Amino acid sequence: MDPAAVSVTFDPPFALTALAFVLGGALLGTISGLTPGLHANNFALLLAAAAPTIPGPPLLVGAAMLSAGVVHTFLDVVPALALGVPDADMAMMALPGHRLVIEGRGHEALRLSALGSALAVVFAVPLAVPITYLMVWLWPTLAANMALVLLGVVTIMLLTERSWRARVGGLLAFSISALLGFATLDLSPTAPLQGDVLAPLFAGLFGAPILIDAMGGAGVPRQNDSRVLIPRRLVLLPAAAGTLAGAVVGYLPGVSSAIAAVIALLVLPGGSGDRGFVIATSGVNTANTVFALFALIALGTPRTGVLVALERASIPLHLPVLLCSVAVAAAIGFVLVLVVGDRYLRAIGRVDYARLCLVILGALVVLSYVFAGATGVAVFLVSTLVGFVPVRLGAARVHLMGVLIGPIALWYY
Repeated sequence: MDPAAVSVTFDPPFALTALAFVLGGALLGTISGLTPGLHANNFALLLAAAAPTIPGPPLLVGAAMLSAGVVHTFLDVVPALALGVPDADMAMMALPGHRLVIEGRGHEALRLSALGSALAVVFAVPLAVPITYLMVWLWPTLAANMALVLLGVVTIMLLTERSWRARVGGLLAFSISALLGFATLDLSPTAPLQGDVLAPLFAGLFGAPILIDAMGGAGVPRQNDSRVLIPRRLVLLPAAAGTLAGAVVGYLPGVSSAIAAVIALLVLPGGSGDRGFVIATSGVNTANTVFALFALIALGTPRTGVLVALERASIPLHLPVLLCSVAVAAAIGFVLVLVVGDRYLRAIGRVDYARLCLVILGALVVLSYVFAGATGVAVFLVSTLVGFVPVRLGAARVHLMGVLIGPIALWYY
């Protein structure tokens, strides 16, 4: 391309309209991020259905969807730390993050998460182009051997467990959750909204068991100062590892942010501890949005619920506008974690924790009904029982992602 043929223009009315849509998406992402069990994908699918009736260019509706997804990845750490109810993407972070909260370092944990997410955007944007070229070259081979690739991912997950009992527990949790996925993912229940079984599945697997176990706890203790007590080097390295692991999530089907976080942990320096874990996990979650956008454009395969919604709404994939939306949303998300997160922790520390857990459990039941009707409530109850399996056997909850990996591996096989 002749550089002289490329021109840069600035259209103030379009820019202001785009900013309004991005801010609207950020508001939705804030609501979903701070609501236990609710994911940005839910709002994205609603936006996809409503897209034809929304005044404004479809491209900007897509910018709002992306903005909601990015802000959600910043803010979903807040209920994960305060309430113990992460969504599937944050499930791996709950225990290390909770240890920091119990030590009175919850404000620091929020800042570490915000740093991990923000640095992931900074690292992912320049890396996305070369990694996308590499993945386009590798994709035919990967697609032909996807079942083996996913088997390798599951093997790595099991080998990261520290004992044979935990590995057996992880394998059992993976197998049962995979059977649950086979039985439920193809259901099309009648429901007030969408008929989507993923919401009750993830709420049961990753939310309800943590809530039930937390009901006997003392709640959120008094939190100390917000200083980040980790060397700068041990901030940058986990963020970089999380970003690269996020690329895996962006291109491989069925590999969640939680699974990629396990892979990232293998290369983290020993001194990073729980703080490095929080940074890396948050980085994976946010970098996934950037890499998945490039994967959609290059490979035509949406890897997140938000991008599925973009495709359903036939949103034009104008990369400069969409990337700018991601950048603006990331800046908004960073500020919101610091402003809203601290207040959220203080508010939770003043309430009756057991009663709060009961209220949220009730809300998850309602959420399951709204998205999948009576079938969704049944799926929620069954998946809650399955969600206790890895914890009771000393294994990580990440093995419950078999609910997606199993069916996807069989489809490729």
